[in-house]
Amino acid sequence: MVNLIWLIPLIPLMGAAVLLTLGRMMPKAAIQLLAPGTILAAFLLSLGAVMESGGKSQEVILYEWLPKVDWGFLLDPLSSVMILIVTGIGFLIHVYAVGYMNHEGGYYRFFGYMNLFVFFMLTLVLANNYVLLFAGWEGVGLASYLLIGFYFSKKSAGDAAKKAFLFNRVGDAGFILGMFGVASLTHGSLAFRDLHGLTAGPVVTAAAALLFLGATGKSAQLPLFVWLPDAMEGPTPVSALIHAATMVTAGVYMVARSNAIYILAPEVSFAIAVTGALTAIVAASIALVQTDIKRVLAYSTVSQLGFMFMAAGVGAYWVAVFHLMTHAFFKSLLFLGAGSVIHSLNGEQDIRRMGGLRKEMPITFWTMAIASLSIAGVPLLAGFFSKDEILFFTFLSAKSVFAVGLVTAFLTAFYMSRMMFLTFLGEKRNHAHAHESPLVMTVPLMILAVGSVVSGWIGGPLERWLEPVLHTPHAPEEGGLKYLVMGFSVVAAGAGILLARYFYISRPELPAQARIAFGPFTKLADNKWYFDDLYDALFVHGLGMKGGALLGSFDRQFVDGGINGAGLITRFASHLSIWFDTWIVDGLVRLTGLVTKAAGYPVRMAQTGYVQSYAMWIIAAAAAALGLFWVR
Repeated sequence: MVNLIWLIPLIPLMGAAVLLTLGRMMPKAAIQLLAPGTILAAFLLSLGAVMESGGKSQEVILYEWLPKVDWGFLLDPLSSVMILIVTGIGFLIHVYAVGYMNHEGGYYRFFGYMNLFVFFMLTLVLANNYVLLFAGWEGVGLASYLLIGFYFSKKSAGDAAKKAFLFNRVGDAGFILGMFGVASLTHGSLAFRDLHGLTAGPVVTAAAALLFLGATGKSAQLPLFVWLPDAMEGPTPVSALIHAATMVTAGVYMVARSNAIYILAPEVSFAIAVTGALTAIVAASIALVQTDIKRVLAYSTVSQLGFMFMAAGVGAYWVAVFHLMTHAFFKSLLFLGAGSVIHSLNGEQDIRRMGGLRKEMPITFWTMAIASLSIAGVPLLAGFFSKDEILFFTFLSAKSVFAVGLVTAFLTAFYMSRMMFLTFLGEKRNHAHAHESPLVMTVPLMILAVGSVVSGWIGGPLERWLEPVLHTPHAPEEGGLKYLVMGFSVVAAGAGILLARYFYISRPELPAQARIAFGPFTKLADNKWYFDDLYDALFVHGLGMKGGALLGSFDRQFVDGGINGAGLITRFASHLSIWFDTWIVDGLVRLTGLVTKAAGYPVRMAQTGYVQSYAMWIIAAAAAALGLFWVR
């Protein structure tokens, strides 16, 4: 089975090829079977391969792609976790999308793009070297662009797709340069097996920093995070698959995969932890004031990705992967639950126009409640275990990062509870006839709800599973310190939930008053900390419009001026050349002709062509000669 792991990405690729070429002619029922079926087949193959490998690392080399770069796949404990997440949760999202997208146009095209995305994501996580990983990395960027802009007739969707594509390209430039740095350290090899044995130095540090720049783009970290909230313009299943469970975690996966490099670059690792902490709290503060249910979840995703980088930055790579796994369950469930609400309310996404949906949508409510409590860090749920590990390891390594993480945990519990209270509790504020979604949509919600509980209980086994490939920091043996940090986490979660209940259930008039009381902060959060305005000023109106106008002026005044000046000089030179040719060169030629003609005139007079004349001249010359002789 392990020798056939190349089939795992190939099957979704075949599905995408069929759907995108023949899908227009296929009946909808065939598409509904083919698209999820390919992902289910990939999941079953993944499960069989992981069970057969037993946690041992095995490579399957197909052929030499480039010099010192094989087209090969690596199945080890880390890639095993990732392929099960991608295919398992990907299958559930595909099943959900069968119902959610049932009445949308471009049905075959949507599922073709979804299958294509899964192919590239599986290529990314199974790659045995950076070049193949980067091929998958770029592929998921392309598929993301196509899916975000799926509603291509909407300008906002097209703009969001372009924004995501451009911001990811910024990070990708760093990734490429980072690969050059790695190649210089390994004598041209970019295989992951050759990373061990490196020594610390400036090139390692530079390579680590550049690779992390790539991760900031793909995983939406400061300052390149602004594309992800706008990506909510895509269909909700896209948000769940790409921007919650898989693609945005690619940066976390890449950093974890490169842990042999980051261990040698502690300065870069600390910068990763700080970047993660700042991203987490900034995104959480913005989520506090969002009114679009999908944007609340989008900023929550950015914040949770920050938590993952906090863990990776302090060397707890297995904890970053642990939170990646639990987050995949509860965040994809939250997005799909939000899609269920939107589907029920005929496209309504503003939580201020919802309310009172608990009784009308019980399955959606209870499953989303489990996911919300999980991400808030309520004990015994998945998010509690993984977030607690992050806070514990940051407490051991960087107290300032821990403090930011603790505040962010409180904010997370508050804004998630706010979203749930405004959506499902209180008075009904939408007159649409709400109804529970069909089973094809609610069954995936229930399965993900189970995962949002039980996935947190495997932290210990997961740590041991990942230990052969990820550096594991040594934590204190005594449990007292860990329970203390756990207590802080539980208090933060409880305080956030209770405060949100007080604001939005007990005293619903308080939020409006709080907005006034915290005016400057509210304005800052409403404007997303002015990151979009900064980019707009610097790159759109600055380098874009004003820079373009400046370059246009330079082109007209200097480039065109130089060209026009060169033309004038050429014309003047040509006139001068014509004059010189006419009066000097041609004049000398004509003068030579005139001199020659004048010199030949006397001779021409003697050369009359008459024989009598020639005889006369001969007689005259002879007489002159005789006379001369006679005289002498």
